[in-house]
Amino acid sequence: MPTVNYVSFDGQSTQLELAEGMTIMQGAVMNGVEGIEGECSGSCACATCHCYVDDAWLAKLPEMSENEDEMLDDTASERKPNSRLSCQIKASAELDGIVIHMPEEQE
Repeated sequence: MPTVNYVSFDGQSTQLELAEGMTIMQGAVMNGVEGIEGECSGSCACATCHCYVDDAWLAKLPEMSENEDEMLDDTASERKPNSRLSCQIKASAELDGIVIHMPEEQE
């Protein structure tokens, strides 16, 4: 199972193994990881699963959809070049060890 490293805004790290195909957002919400809310349950409609993907992993992610790009314009924390919605990133062998940083706030 792929491992995801969640890093809170204050630097606390939580490492979880997720089933292939589970989204980064689902893994966080199901395991009580603070910093990702996922109010829309992963339908790419709220941006409360905004995260910053560690730069070393950006090239391995699927291309951002137009909808995700638009949603990132409405995040509570600053949008950065490595901003993504964690509901749009699925755990996979290729992303084993990915590092996800939480923003300061989601709402």
